[in-house]
Amino acid sequence: MATEISKSSYTNVIDLTSEAQKERRRDEVGSELREPDPPLDEVRVDELSGDMEQAVHAAGWTELMDVQRKAIPYILEGRDLIVQSQTGSGKTGAFLLPLFDLVNPDKKEQQVLILTPTRELARQIHEEFEKMKIATPHTNRMEAVLIYGGVGYQPQIEGLKNGAQVVIGTPGRILDHLKKNNFDAGTLRMLVLDEADEMLSMGFYPDMKDIVEHVPEDRVSYMYSATMPPKVRSVAREFLDDPGFLSLSTDKVSVEENEYRYYLVNPMDKDRVLAQLMELEEPESALIFANTKREVSYLNKFLANKGYDVDEMSGDLSQRDREEALDRLREGDLRLLVATDVAARGIDVSDLSHVFIYDVPQDHEYIIHRSGRTARAGEEGTTIVLSTHEDEFELKRMANTYDIDLER
Repeated sequence: MATEISKSSYTNVIDLTSEAQKERRRDEVGSELREPDPPLDEVRVDELSGDMEQAVHAAGWTELMDVQRKAIPYILEGRDLIVQSQTGSGKTGAFLLPLFDLVNPDKKEQQVLILTPTRELARQIHEEFEKMKIATPHTNRMEAVLIYGGVGYQPQIEGLKNGAQVVIGTPGRILDHLKKNNFDAGTLRMLVLDEADEMLSMGFYPDMKDIVEHVPEDRVSYMYSATMPPKVRSVAREFLDDPGFLSLSTDKVSVEENEYRYYLVNPMDKDRVLAQLMELEEPESALIFANTKREVSYLNKFLANKGYDVDEMSGDLSQRDREEALDRLREGDLRLLVATDVAARGIDVSDLSHVFIYDVPQDHEYIIHRSGRTARAGEEGTTIVLSTHEDEFELKRMANTYDIDLER
């Protein structure tokens, strides 16, 4: 029998972290990572250089977001920095905008390397860069090359040989080009590690280490991460030089703008409960996370048979099919997208109303990333977890790790 649910039966699974808990967490992190010293004042749009201000307008922004106001002054000063900030907080702009002051378009050589965990995220960063660079004739002479697997080598080699100043890509293919001497990292002056926690979770540490060994020691380095577990802090100390630490994890770009709920369900009833939730919630747009490709395929067919506009995205899909599914979701032509974590990393959709966590991930950090796909950049969103009794343990581990109150 299907589990009956109603809106009155919603159970808050995650409450806002108390001020005392936030303070304790800041103290714990601060024992290893310190705030920048000396601190710098935040920056406003009208205080930026002409090229940077025009890039802001070219991107369609009227003001800077919190992470941009705080991080940009340190980047312009050339100080190594770690930024803890949720997905969707504006962190991409925080490291792209300074490039229009720091990169020399007259030098046809690689000057900046931006490492990302996925092809999708690399493409999104590249698209944002292309929007910004047309701001002025000076910045429009800057070039960026995209480097990731699943596509041909030759266009990437040509972009490198032609002197693209900015390299954006994934660790595996970047390292491949370095080993084949297609890419001379000796001219790099800046290294950006974006979504470092996800790169480490995906097993990229050996590649990251090899890449860093190719980059000059006198570089400046920046690391962005939604979570700050011990393995990320360890890598930060290894790859960065006495970095300052900016934490925006307790700001409103984090869990405060996300409503969290969970249900205890029988594993045999999860699909029917999900269908009932779709009727009750009526999501405008949603991501549904499952742990396996098999579950993704099943849920896609199950929801399609219920009459929903749905598609799936897993690692088995070609790059083209994955990009088409993402484009449909972004443009509002697709209402529901079922995905695995690996396929969905780097997704940037600005107006998702819901995230449904059909399977609780074994790595509880992924819950933070999954919920980060909604409530992006100040928008409200809802995350709903379908939990079995066995899953409750993982939920409690996550709550304990991030000092989040957990109610049932």
